[in-house]
Amino acid sequence: MSGKDLVHLQCYFGIDTLDWARRGARVTGLDFSGPAVAAASELAGEMGIDAGFVESDVYDAVNALGGRDFDIVYTGLGALIWLPDIRRWAGVIAELLRPGGFLYLAEFHPFTDVFGDDDLTVEHGYFHREEPTVWEDSGTYADLEAETVRNRSFEWSHTLSDVVNAVIGAGLPVELLNEHDYTLFPRRPILEKSGFDTYRLPEGTPNLPLMYSLRARPA
Repeated sequence: MSGKDLVHLQCYFGIDTLDWARRGARVTGLDFSGPAVAAASELAGEMGIDAGFVESDVYDAVNALGGRDFDIVYTGLGALIWLPDIRRWAGVIAELLRPGGFLYLAEFHPFTDVFGDDDLTVEHGYFHREEPTVWEDSGTYADLEAETVRNRSFEWSHTLSDVVNAVIGAGLPVELLNEHDYTLFPRRPILEKSGFDTYRLPEGTPNLPLMYSLRARPA
């Protein structure tokens, strides 16, 4: 990572962004939330890490970043469900990458979204629909019991093939795709902690893909 220019799209308050910086990358984080960007900048200052943060909708990232290009475009867990148009997202990434650069995506596996919260009963469809799913849930992934006020959210499903085909369609051939039987926080009550920061389905339960990772480069 040393000396690489990296942009983290939908960075929220920058924890992953700063982690890349600690590994030697020159980092820029982008998120549409002003308070999140402010918190990320404050955290970078407290930690003495050189990092830049930009407030912008991800679809406007090219203009917001002043036409800069990057060695690495990264986006992490829980980002894609907020996007109605996955092909447009992939096109933005293609514009941000310089020759020889790559996209690295780590994301929750969309297959698990068909299940209800309490068990492995199928309650939701798998394939993308134009209309979002609307949720009214309090709490956050950082604190599932937190009392929150603005609880309505809108989410879109994107199948694994949706994402892969969008990336390929943007001129970014996929060079690796991995599926993982663990996740990094307890998205479902049924998950059990299996390591320092990993969660899996209970022993004896059929193992299912809970996350995936993808790397793609400009053709």
